[in-house]
Amino acid sequence: PGGAAGASGLRAAQRHGNVCRSGSGGSPRMTLRLDLLRHGETELGGGLRGSLDDALTELGWQQMRAAVANGGPWERIVSSPLQRCARFSEELAQRLSLPMQLEPGLQELHFGDWEGHSPAQLMETDAEGLGLFWADPYAFTPPNGEPVIDFSTRVLNAVARLHKAYADERVLLVSHGGVMRLLLAQARGLPREQLLQVVVGHGALLSIQVAADGVITEV
Repeated sequence: PGGAAGASGLRAAQRHGNVCRSGSGGSPRMTLRLDLLRHGETELGGGLRGSLDDALTELGWQQMRAAVANGGPWERIVSSPLQRCARFSEELAQRLSLPMQLEPGLQELHFGDWEGHSPAQLMETDAEGLGLFWADPYAFTPPNGEPVIDFSTRVLNAVARLHKAYADERVLLVSHGGVMRLLLAQARGLPREQLLQVVVGHGALLSIQVAADGVITEV
């Protein structure tokens, strides 16, 4: 977005194949380096964007360009298909002459009826639900939203596909705050209640690596 059960549950997801283990024939594969870039500021500002496809503001473009100015080198770019990620990825891929692909599994958590609303607005309309979600996002799902456990499986499966295809490469992954929080919480071994406490600002660039045995660590 308890306790040791949350962290062990994510590790169990890795052991059951949600994060790639080894190559064919049981031979280990090399680690995949993922540089995680969150999109910049968007037109919805502080609202819960989720599946809404709002565009970057000019500041948002500037934040992302500044973040990658001294980054890399990368072999390829993988992006969420939502335009706040994909349009920047297309621009950067063209500028750096890199292959770029869209990965639907890296889209943001779908917030259901909460999409487009700010936390301040939700405090007026659904304070109880917001409090439950903040306390343990795995235990409470926004009305008509995507359960965080399903979101976790979706994201980790996407990482598994990337490891299988690009192990030993360094890849720029352009995505969302929720996706990055999930992967960083996994890397840091945090209990599930602390998912939403992971700080990921607009234009943040952080790195993880996925080992041959599926273990995710922060770089």
